[in-house]
Amino acid sequence: MKNELVVKDNALINASYNLDTTEQRLILLAIVQARELSKNVDANSTLEVHAHHYMKQFNVDKHAAYEGLKNAASNLFERKFSYKCIHEGTQQEKIVKSRWVSKIAYVDSAGIVELTFAPDVIPLITQLEKSFTAYELKQISSLTSKYAIRLYELLIQWRSVGKTPMFELDDFRFKLGLAEGEYVKMANFKVRVLDTALKQINELTDIIASYEQHKNGRVISGFSFTFATKQQSKKVTHPKAKKLTDKQIQFFANKLAHHDPFASQKAVVGESYADLEKRLLIELQNAEVVRKYSGVLKELGLEV
Repeated sequence: MKNELVVKDNALINASYNLDTTEQRLILLAIVQARELSKNVDANSTLEVHAHHYMKQFNVDKHAAYEGLKNAASNLFERKFSYKCIHEGTQQEKIVKSRWVSKIAYVDSAGIVELTFAPDVIPLITQLEKSFTAYELKQISSLTSKYAIRLYELLIQWRSVGKTPMFELDDFRFKLGLAEGEYVKMANFKVRVLDTALKQINELTDIIASYEQHKNGRVISGFSFTFATKQQSKKVTHPKAKKLTDKQIQFFANKLAHHDPFASQKAVVGESYADLEKRLLIELQNAEVVRKYSGVLKELGLEV
């Protein structure tokens, strides 16, 4: 598969929106297509996202791709986002609210989504002359947490320095798309959102990240992050990693998905046993992941 680039104006990177994982994936595939068409894309252009492309990019089966795109197409027209920019006349900051799409349709028999981006979106994905962020789509293809995808984008914006400024808590929640009353308790926010997202990023993308919490007295007021690409990490010599056969991958993905405490620790919020098993079918293709899980795999009968 070619290295497909997602490119967004930083105003869109820092925008606030609450899309589920499939909706985010659909938007990203459409952005990639819009970028390939470059300046030929405008507010009247119809873009197509095919289920077979979704299947290949995100390694899901046909049923999941068709159902996921159908549901995403049904919900996306009502989805909105807001972003900050400067009012040209007063030079004061303003918050703009917009829909993602002005038109969307789903061709059920063919598994094709047709969409037209809203006018405000077009310049944020095509007219990129000032500040923008680009990353390979494959880096977020295995992420199943919607917050992990958003956090990865917020971090990678600072790739050149490997650290972010402090995100004030309210602004950070705004950028992650959290509702005003959602995960208000800090303990819930960390467990359900931040730690889960960071764990997926560290395991499944090209960066390793950590965060520092900042306090105003005893109250956490914000977070900052440091990160490095995995290629820059010091290499440690290990025995040759074991690669599983396809049959072993299917067998142990099923076993791990129903094996506690591994399954409860590994699963993300809202993820079913079936979803976890699908994710493990992907992860266990990597010999380094097999090494990482060697202890529990040995318990389940794998000779390592």
